[in-house]
Amino acid sequence: MRISWLKSKEDDRSFRFQKNIGLDVFEIEDLEKTDEKLNELSQNYHTIILSNEVASFSGDIIKKYAKDDSINIIIAKGNKI
Repeated sequence: MRISWLKSKEDDRSFRFQKNIGLDVFEIEDLEKTDEKLNELSQNYHTIILSNEVASFSGDIIKKYAKDDSINIIIAKGNKI
């Protein structure tokens, strides 16, 4: 099972551990293109973990991926202090 993480490029707190140990953490510069990036990642990954901020910009999470058993979309809790 392949797992990826997706966060905003401006977010320097989410998924730091995963990035530091070399796992597949992707940064998205334009949050309006979240659905495009999700579609791209879904071609190669079985599980995609999104930061809460990025997830709020996606319409496809509910419409497209909610009923798709071949992919797991997980929305991670934010790192607000």
